Amino acid sequence: MTTPTIERTHRTVLRRSGQVFAWVVILVATSAVAVGVLIPRIAGATPYTILTGSMEPNLPPGTLVVVKPKPAEDIGIGSVITYQLRSGDPTVVTHRVTSVGHGSDGELSFITKGDANAAEDLEPVRPVQVKGVLWYSVPKLGWLGNTIDQDQRDAAVYLVVGGLGLYAAWMFGGALRERRGLRRARRDS
Repeated sequence: MTTPTIERTHRTVLRRSGQVFAWVVILVATSAVAVGVLIPRIAGATPYTILTGSMEPNLPPGTLVVVKPKPAEDIGIGSVITYQLRSGDPTVVTHRVTSVGHGSDGELSFITKGDANAAEDLEPVRPVQVKGVLWYSVPKLGWLGNTIDQDQRDAAVYLVVGGLGLYAAWMFGGALRERRGLRRARRDS
């Protein structure tokens, strides 16, 4: 092989490797956005991040949990629920229901416990506090959402869109250069 042929082969391998890498990055980023934002939004669910070890080993810290609203009557023992500590308070906890009962006023209530905790939670959970029942979870994806604030998320979206635009322009330019090269080769031969 001649040196120009080797260089051309080397460039082709690098270009293909770059394309594969870019598609893998695009696929991973798109999947993370779909699992963490798009699917919950379409389904009327809400994503949360597990911050403590109370639900280990199944839901370790950093796990993204997605919960869907469910009628209180359909929540049973063994269900994993996300609930407000106090009605109206944005602080939430995700624990497993260990028993279902009724208060002195006849209102339904749930006793919960973290899987890794030795004792049940002290306060019963009222239906008004329940944000939803666990639909699905993704380990470690919650850390990503917690490490960046809304402004950084917006900037990341613009960065990804801009990067994809630059990649598309680079691919388009490469295709044009390749066509010109083929035309020259046909003309020269």
